[in-house]
Amino acid sequence: MKYIAYCRKSTDEKDKQVLSIEAQIAELKEFARRENLELVDFITEAKTAKSPGREQFKLILERIEKGEAQGIVSWHPDRLARNSIDGGKIIYLLDTGKLLDLKFPSFWFENTPQGKFMLSIAFGQSKYYVDNLSENVKRGNRQKLRRGELPGKAPYGYINNRQTRSIDIDPETSRTIRRAFEFFAEGGHSFTEVSLFMAKFALTRANGRPLHLNQIRRTFTNKFYVGIIKYAGEYYVGTHKTFISKELFARVAREISRIEKPRQKGHNFALTGIARCGECQAAITAEQHIKKYQNGTSQTFIYYRCTKKPNPCTQKYVPEENFAEQLKKIVWDCALHKDYEEIFEKWAEVELEKERTNSEEILNLAEEKLAQSDEKLNKLLDAYLEGVIDSDIYKTKKNELFEEKLKIQEEISKIKRMGSSWLEPMREIMQSSIACFKTARAKNNYDELKFISKTVGSNYSLLDRRLSVEYKNSFKILAAFGGAAKNPPSKSTISLFVSRQGLEP
Repeated sequence: MKYIAYCRKSTDEKDKQVLSIEAQIAELKEFARRENLELVDFITEAKTAKSPGREQFKLILERIEKGEAQGIVSWHPDRLARNSIDGGKIIYLLDTGKLLDLKFPSFWFENTPQGKFMLSIAFGQSKYYVDNLSENVKRGNRQKLRRGELPGKAPYGYINNRQTRSIDIDPETSRTIRRAFEFFAEGGHSFTEVSLFMAKFALTRANGRPLHLNQIRRTFTNKFYVGIIKYAGEYYVGTHKTFISKELFARVAREISRIEKPRQKGHNFALTGIARCGECQAAITAEQHIKKYQNGTSQTFIYYRCTKKPNPCTQKYVPEENFAEQLKKIVWDCALHKDYEEIFEKWAEVELEKERTNSEEILNLAEEKLAQSDEKLNKLLDAYLEGVIDSDIYKTKKNELFEEKLKIQEEISKIKRMGSSWLEPMREIMQSSIACFKTARAKNNYDELKFISKTVGSNYSLLDRRLSVEYKNSFKILAAFGGAAKNPPSKSTISLFVSRQGLEP
């Protein structure tokens, strides 16, 4: 009788007692020599058997059906099958007589009803082992999540500590990740530039190439860096240490949103989508004209005009340069010299001291909201456990409530730290005003100009080739100064800018 030897070792095998493929081959050769078995071939495979689909195992069964061999030699029945389908195929081949014998150094088998019954039990035990192992892993993952730990590979900037079985900050790569976040948050940088930037600090793929753009995006949107774990579609509060501030993470998120806005098909005109026609309220679009000269050269002109839909309109076009200059003037009126940041911080310190005396009422209200949020989460969980709602609805609603709870917790944290949550928005206004100074003075940075224009104002209107705007409340005062705040602070400008806030010049 001819036999085919089959050796398998799964890469995700948790049973450390299973022999390597090399060891199995050596054992089966010695076993065949002792038992006088004729081995026609050795087939090896490095793949799990917990589910069907092993190519080499399928090849063996095909060769058995063709009559190339009548028996199989393997170390143990669990090397042949750990699932009911593959185990059933072996039993069926024995029942039909196409497979006459199985030999195992570590398991007794005879092709009799009793032998096939014992083989079925062995296959069942193998499947139970895999199922139980999977359930143990899932249970362990759930317990990790309850402790606020990520059950998986650590993201860039962290390492999996095998000794403590926790995730720790990597001192080297964490600095690179923080630099990358800060670099991208500056604005004006693409994912490609970030990838090359990180490669300079030796943070690359395994093959040494720069990280793929999708890897960069996943890194910048991974809430693990601010203490939130997302696993199997659900959010959990992490207990790991973080090295990226929530403010920096939010700045990066805004920059991603800005550069990933859907673009119109055809020409990509940088300043479309800002204003509407002041006469008919239709959108302002752009068009390109190319003027060719007799000497073979050409020149491209871009104009912004009313779409004149759905009603006729008498408004004329505006050259792009003129349109951009008017936008820059609007932005320039909101510009603030960088030295005012120190003045703002001084004023903020005084105001914070005042608010610390009356923040108790705000804090109590926020804590009441937090208790209501916890109650909603508990009711949602009860409804899910009782089968009132299905899994998908539960996960979606849980994530919404989880996000709401995080915002309340963050608000409580800010109130405890500084009495109110107004400082960060005010600081953002300050930074935006300083960015206006830089943007209005730069040349041909239309993407950044469009972004900052929408930051300072809304309801832009183009009428008789002149652009008007409704400044947002935060920037009305700056625009009203008529340019005084664009210069370095002096006694007169400081008095003009901060006297209303209770600071002495």
